[in-house]
Amino acid sequence: MHIKSIKELDLYAGCSVFIRCDFNVPMDEFGNITDDRRIREALPTIRYCLDHECRVVLGSHLGRPKGYDERYSLKPVAKRLQNLLKEEVIMAKDVVGEDAKSKFKALKPGEVLLLENLRFEPGETKNDPEFAKKLSEFGEFYVNDAFGVSHRAHASVEAITRFYDSDHKAAGFLLLKEIKYLYKLLESPTRPFLAIIGGSKVSSKLGALVNLIPKVDKMIVGGAMAFTFLKALGYEVGKSLVEDELLEEARNIMKEAKEKGVKFYLPVDFVVAPEMSETAPIKYVTYQEIPPTWMGLDIGPASVRLFREVLNDVQTIIWNGPMGVFEIDKFARGSIKLAHYVAESYAIKVIGGGDTAALVSKAGVDEEMTFISTGGGASLEVLEGKELPGIKALMVED
Repeated sequence: MHIKSIKELDLYAGCSVFIRCDFNVPMDEFGNITDDRRIREALPTIRYCLDHECRVVLGSHLGRPKGYDERYSLKPVAKRLQNLLKEEVIMAKDVVGEDAKSKFKALKPGEVLLLENLRFEPGETKNDPEFAKKLSEFGEFYVNDAFGVSHRAHASVEAITRFYDSDHKAAGFLLLKEIKYLYKLLESPTRPFLAIIGGSKVSSKLGALVNLIPKVDKMIVGGAMAFTFLKALGYEVGKSLVEDELLEEARNIMKEAKEKGVKFYLPVDFVVAPEMSETAPIKYVTYQEIPPTWMGLDIGPASVRLFREVLNDVQTIIWNGPMGVFEIDKFARGSIKLAHYVAESYAIKVIGGGDTAALVSKAGVDEEMTFISTGGGASLEVLEGKELPGIKALMVED
């Protein structure tokens, strides 16, 4: 079984291609796009189709609207895409309605049509085959280039593939890159292999921790997750976030790491405050000295130095989850310093999407990373060892 590349499709001048993109980009309150990485990453696949004189139809969602909602329109995306492509992008007023159909009918070779937000149609998230069939009428060929939603069994990702045979469906360049850096890296990494896992809750990363322990040589656990592990070791952690129901799981993970010879690292000091706010007083304390009414909100300088030593000999790094509440500047220093040390490493550096991608961008080191995934939830499910519906649907017999 393998996934066909877009290069294996017999595209011809005048044919129509429906590309599922992931243009779910962050916007400010005025509707301005604040990070266009996902749009830029889709350009190689779109340009490849345009170079073959195809009629290109793009589909994407934005946010989680409940039916039509102007705030979630893809109009700002069409504008940014047009600037980046330096080609006109025709914007449909609906998804599978009369406007989209008439604009598709008038579409000429080498032109691009962007459908309105796919989630304006209830059939999208319900994986409705009827809706998927209507979408499939926009393309003789189907290309999935949306890794960020490939963990969802949605109509434009999973059901639509049933209307294409193996010669007419494939993965775009971005999706292939994600598969290369996430799947293949986990199968055969260059060692020593380090996983850095952060974020607030063990429960959201438990599957990843369990799946990664047998695969890695070293593991760093930071962020609020670390407090569940420290409490499992018998330490007091004040008002820090702890998932008491997962203390036993935390002990089991550390026990398995020890049995498998995996070097397991927790922070040794923290930035603590009485509350999570911009104005709260802060101090540095070791993990044994967290005051009863204070909470840990970032890793401290000693932890940063320790983790820098851990990085010295590694050849592959996969990082998912920040080390603190990096959205607040006074609790971002530990995460940002670690991001700089990771950037300086000669290792293959793969960043899981979502918060970690936002963090390395804030640190100004995104260009130094080998690869930054465009999918937060999707990349986490890969780390958990799960099969993604959107990728499974593209598999064809060898």
